[in-house]
Amino acid sequence: MPRLLVIDDEESICFSMSEYFSLHGYRVDTAQELDEAEKLIGSREYKVVIQDLRLTPTRNADGLDIIKMIRGQNPYTRIIVLTAYGSSEMEDEARRCGADAFLRKPKPLSQVAQVVQGLLESPSKQAARPA
Repeated sequence: MPRLLVIDDEESICFSMSEYFSLHGYRVDTAQELDEAEKLIGSREYKVVIQDLRLTPTRNADGLDIIKMIRGQNPYTRIIVLTAYGSSEMEDEARRCGADAFLRKPKPLSQVAQVVQGLLESPSKQAARPA
């Protein structure tokens, strides 16, 4: 049963993703704040992290910092950025930091699940990169 972490400051998104992915056989943790996300990432190994770039009251850089932190702790974790603030520059930066996929809100849960499944079935490019 793969473990998945959802990081988003919107409670409704955390709830709906948790319900959806739990029904599809995942163990799901959620975090709405940066501190909470850092504790979970430090204490558990996740196959996939789905995260927003902006967590209230933080700014863009903190979302990118989460990506870097995850990459530093487990290069095999697949990272999906799901954000309403998606410019092509932000997508490029997120990918440079180590994001595997970049999705723009709103996105149907079935499409997010397809991306999750695709990432779980394909080898991580991040793990092959030299440090």
